[in-house]
Amino acid sequence: MIVVVEGISASGKSTWCARHGGSHVVPENARLDGAPDRVAEPAGAAAFWAECNVARWQQALAVERATGHALCDTDPLKLHYIWCLWRTAEASERDWSLELAATRQTIADGRIGFADYYLIADTDVETARQRAMADISRRRRNFDRHARLRPALLEWYAALDMVLPGRVRFGLPATLPVGMVVGERHNLTAFDAMISRLPTPE
Repeated sequence: MIVVVEGISASGKSTWCARHGGSHVVPENARLDGAPDRVAEPAGAAAFWAECNVARWQQALAVERATGHALCDTDPLKLHYIWCLWRTAEASERDWSLELAATRQTIADGRIGFADYYLIADTDVETARQRAMADISRRRRNFDRHARLRPALLEWYAALDMVLPGRVRFGLPATLPVGMVVGERHNLTAFDAMISRLPTPE
């Protein structure tokens, strides 16, 4: 069983994972060095981020094998980030198309897949901002960007919910839901259907 907890910065996802996950948590990636520049090396950047996502998925599988279930602090299949940037005019259509193609191939190859359940923190921006300002343990230099992405992030998981009904829950529950089952993970048809349901920038 692989469960994803997702949301904008300071939405409470890491706190929720720490409270309910223990040894099951697959932590969010730290800041990664060596990423190709999307302007200078667009194809290289797309391949780099697709491979980073595969690496986190493999970590989730390893935790699942070792402990029975994995709780991912942010989605290993993080294609939503570049789509949200494109949706808010902060990335180009070329960047989105290249990363989409690179990610789609990793799904086709069975190297990454859909989680079995998604918990989406829908914390409003002002609440998240207050939390970020009160948390002196972390620097959130990109908070404003993440705040702008909130509507698009919710659109992404609403599209996923339409394609894979029953896997997405908006809001973080008091406890980890029970009765979840392992679903089909490498469903390229579902992936393409989800992408086709996403709104495009005007």
